[in-house]
Amino acid sequence: MSIFRRLAGRKPPRSLPPVLDLSHGDEELRRLRALADAGDWAALRPALAAVPDQAELTWLLNRVSDVEGTEEWLAKAVAERPEDTLALLLSGARQISWAWEARTGARAKHVTEDQWQLFGERLETAEEQLLEVAEREPGWLAPWYFLQVAARGASLGRTVATTRFEAALRRDPEHLGSHQQRLQQLCAKWGGSHEQMHAFARTAMLGAPEGSPLGELVAIAHLEHWLDLPDGEDHAYLTGPAVRSSLREAALRSVLHPAYRRRRDWRSTHNTFAMVLSLADERELAHAVFATLDDVATEWPWYYLGGDEAGNYQVHRDRCAPR
Repeated sequence: MSIFRRLAGRKPPRSLPPVLDLSHGDEELRRLRALADAGDWAALRPALAAVPDQAELTWLLNRVSDVEGTEEWLAKAVAERPEDTLALLLSGARQISWAWEARTGARAKHVTEDQWQLFGERLETAEEQLLEVAEREPGWLAPWYFLQVAARGASLGRTVATTRFEAALRRDPEHLGSHQQRLQQLCAKWGGSHEQMHAFARTAMLGAPEGSPLGELVAIAHLEHWLDLPDGEDHAYLTGPAVRSSLREAALRSVLHPAYRRRRDWRSTHNTFAMVLSLADERELAHAVFATLDDVATEWPWYYLGGDEAGNYQVHRDRCAPR
């Protein structure tokens, strides 16, 4: 049996179209998002407090903070019980998501003055709340993860960003989310460069044990580089022999390595590899990754292709299927 057949396991069924799932196929997260949508902090709080792993808790908070409207009941929860550090943490995380909702995904030149003002005000609130959380609970990872996002949005500079990244790593040296935020900070669009971005991604991957999800950083770096190129050059870049070799190495060292173990956020990582491997015409490896997903598509990175994320997933899944 070839390595690709062994890794892929089985072909996903083709009778049903893929599903875009904001809960990433995680039933517990689906329940927590529903509680957040209902404003049921009395039920949501103990569920979050019971999560023992700081990386898992950070991921769950990040996904729950995307639920629209939560800023209203969170403000009341913080006002009624200012000593509740977990409520303050989720509120700070929500202020960041809410800030980006105000800014929108438009390029900076298309963001209005009012949008910039709301963006800044909400990030300022997030900073105040998250720094308070970090002071109260020095061992928590989550505030330092979210403070990295806030620092980039508020353009607080390389020194602040580095300090916050290092603070996160002291609490979890292999935290994928914090490494992803550092990678964004090093992107050309945020004042870095392609060279810095690629060097960081590769160094982080090689510095982690084989089977680590940090191999995803290499895939994300190539996607970011691809996005920065004009039509024509982008395809030539991803399908070039050096990039294809780099992507094969990253996939086989991380999600397709025998030592790899799925963590709570695994579907996002697998979707990233599936997309970039398909775009790079590494179809056999892409199929091996698609076959693990049971046709659950995550919003990121498929929105990079525009239009319908699940539809984009299906197009690339089908083009990589064995003939």
